[in-house]
Amino acid sequence: MSLRILVTGGAGYIGAHTVRLLLEQGHDVTVVDNLSKGYRHNVPAGRLDVLDLADTGALAQLMREKRPEAVIHFAGFIAVGESMREPERYFANNVGGSLSLLTAMVQASVKHVVFSSTAAVYGNPHTNPILETFPIQPVSPYGESKVMVETLLGWFDQIHQLTSVSLRYFNASGADPAGQLGEEHEPETHLLPLLLRAVITGSPITVFGDDYDTPDGTCIRDYIHVNDLAQAHILAVEYLLGGGATDRFNVGTGTGHTVMEMIRVVEEVTGKKVPYVTGPRREGDPLSLVAAAGKLRTKLGWRPQYTDLRTIVEHAWNFAKTRPIESLP
Repeated sequence: MSLRILVTGGAGYIGAHTVRLLLEQGHDVTVVDNLSKGYRHNVPAGRLDVLDLADTGALAQLMREKRPEAVIHFAGFIAVGESMREPERYFANNVGGSLSLLTAMVQASVKHVVFSSTAAVYGNPHTNPILETFPIQPVSPYGESKVMVETLLGWFDQIHQLTSVSLRYFNASGADPAGQLGEEHEPETHLLPLLLRAVITGSPITVFGDDYDTPDGTCIRDYIHVNDLAQAHILAVEYLLGGGATDRFNVGTGTGHTVMEMIRVVEEVTGKKVPYVTGPRREGDPLSLVAAAGKLRTKLGWRPQYTDLRTIVEHAWNFAKTRPIESLP
């Protein structure tokens, strides 16, 4: 069944992969992006409306014209460190933009939204794997901004009957298996593309902390392939359109890998040594973040296709090799 879906932030990393998968599955997609972080080349021709989420009236008008059955909301700033330096920008963009979007949805009578949330809502949990029922205690304005939007969604459901699914991602990684889409953040803050960039340029990456209570002293994270993450969004749309109630789900594999494990796999895949230096721990970096994703599997029927870390790295490397070295800072 073909669905009409509006995707905000669809020119960005995860948004573009989700748009690609939606189109492959035969759905009608409209992308809204102001291109402040995304790239026009990530969106197929004829699908992009360059529009800022703060323009509530224009958003509502677009929705009246396109009549989407649901919205997938990716648009937002994502860098934790930057949010610690510029909290006002994060609250204005992530919370203000989301409020404008939800207001436009009410005005246009669009009743379902899937929201790009984050494991950062949990802060520094003391045990793993992390359940959706764990305390919400963010330690950055970025994480707090996502909590605020989840709160807004609860109230919009109660008052306007606008149902939602919030997907709390762990570490989105990898690239389109065909090598046509991948991570292009500037500045880049994610581990895998930074490791690949270090291999390509020869400039060392800093590993922050080697004295954690883990097998090799480095942090543990749950790496989820971006295509599996994209499929979770589509299942969430189908769940809402099938009458599903507002809910929140973790999206992760349930398996953690240390930074040094990731470095070893990158070296195996690329055939090159990763240049790196060891630095002190970063403030607020949890020792381990691993998802309990059973709820997503049970309730939405989600089954990740790419759970092997080597496959995730291979897909990311296939994309990274296509980028000219002069384009890398």
